[in-house]
Amino acid sequence: MLNYLISFFFGIIEGITEWLPVSSTGHMILFDEFVKLSMSDDFKEMFLIVIQLGAILAVVVLFFWDIWPFTTPQKGLIKKDKFSMWFKIAVACIPAVILELCLGDKIDAMFYNFQTVAIMLITVGVLFIIVENWNKGRSASVTTIDEISYKYAFYIGMFQLVAALLPGTSRSGATIIGGLVLGLSRTVAAEFTFYLAIPVMFGASFIKMFGFGLHFTGTEIGVLLTGTITAFVVSVFVIKFLMGFIKKHDFKVFGWYRIILGLIVLAYYFLH
Repeated sequence: MLNYLISFFFGIIEGITEWLPVSSTGHMILFDEFVKLSMSDDFKEMFLIVIQLGAILAVVVLFFWDIWPFTTPQKGLIKKDKFSMWFKIAVACIPAVILELCLGDKIDAMFYNFQTVAIMLITVGVLFIIVENWNKGRSASVTTIDEISYKYAFYIGMFQLVAALLPGTSRSGATIIGGLVLGLSRTVAAEFTFYLAIPVMFGASFIKMFGFGLHFTGTEIGVLLTGTITAFVVSVFVIKFLMGFIKKHDFKVFGWYRIILGLIVLAYYFLH
């Protein structure tokens, strides 16, 4: 029963931090330091990736008509602008795919530790404040998804590459910073980040599930579903909150949060 409760809390953390630019992986690594699932190490490694499917499904549900590329025969069957968007997302995925093929699990062994998480929480927090101060008063040159060029999509994918390499960076944080630097409006940067997460996290989840072997016990299935469903429900509310928040505010509050959390983490581990 305790494992189900812990899975529930992991789902809450995932649902909140996957979309707010504060690093979901970093928060779950930190939470795992204090509260342990009584499951095998292989299951826990897979669990921390696969529950992100719940968060991704929230994007699919909330933005379904904005991302679905097909229409009625009377309208020509396909939406050309949506197909173009998905091709740009595919281009943005290229750097992360190459990284996964070249390094794969070696990344986990090298960087999945509290020192990396804390340092990247602070570093990206500082970058958010710097970029937002630099961006203040500037008019966005890209105000719709359609206006994102293939070159910009690839550049955003390069920013995502850093997040894939270093836990604590935040995939959403890295791509939003990249978008702001390139001249995207906050809303467009956030939306493209949401859409980019769909193929990335579906791919990562299925790789981890097949790597685990698909041989689940009843308890493992229950724990996995608990975390995934919780992440989905929480994500629905968090995405709606974030889209409303960024229409009136910048991202500096998340930068300060990251810096404070990173300093607390470093202090805790150095003192202990």
